[in-house]
Amino acid sequence: MTHKPDDEYDYLFKVVLIGDSGVGKSNLLSRFTRNEFCLESKSTIGVEFATRSIQVDGKTIKAQIWDTAGQERYRAITSAYYRGALGALLVYDITKHVTYENVERWLKELRDHADSNIVIMLVGNKSDLRHLRGVSTDDAQAFAEKEGLSFIETSALESTNVETAFQKILTEIYRVMSKKALAADDTSAAGPGEGTTIHVTDPDQRDAKKKSKNCCST
Repeated sequence: MTHKPDDEYDYLFKVVLIGDSGVGKSNLLSRFTRNEFCLESKSTIGVEFATRSIQVDGKTIKAQIWDTAGQERYRAITSAYYRGALGALLVYDITKHVTYENVERWLKELRDHADSNIVIMLVGNKSDLRHLRGVSTDDAQAFAEKEGLSFIETSALESTNVETAFQKILTEIYRVMSKKALAADDTSAAGPGEGTTIHVTDPDQRDAKKKSKNCCST
């Protein structure tokens, strides 16, 4: 299988979408990766993912974004879904307060199953329905600050802040990974110690292609 030049990348970051069913996770994914929105979209069954590459500091970062159903009956896939994830978008619907109330439960699940250094962004989706708003921006912002999350409101329908949300979280992951890599370089001179696994692909393009083949082929 041959790869196009735009399939080459320096880093591969896995990001997961979590939140209740119907909050618009799948449309956020399709808007960012394909610039598409489907009003008739049905609930996701199981897991699907899509990829898109962006540029950060002259590096090509390939985002592998995973989307799953929010319904309780699919919760069994939890640990495999979170494995290796470096970022998470925790999505609620600004018009449905119950989806915001459930954010705390999703956050607990995330912290129970994901890496402790995962970068988390709280996303209030459907900002185009401002006349039906059930969750105030100030409340969500205050909650995010209390929990150490970044926060943004988006509209997958109007394509508002979708690009910004993904760019922000991927850039933050890149910063975290770069700091870890520098720290690892500093300690390696002192001899082997307790290692920490960093889920960053080697910048060498040939290795990147192999990684792409292993992770992303269907």
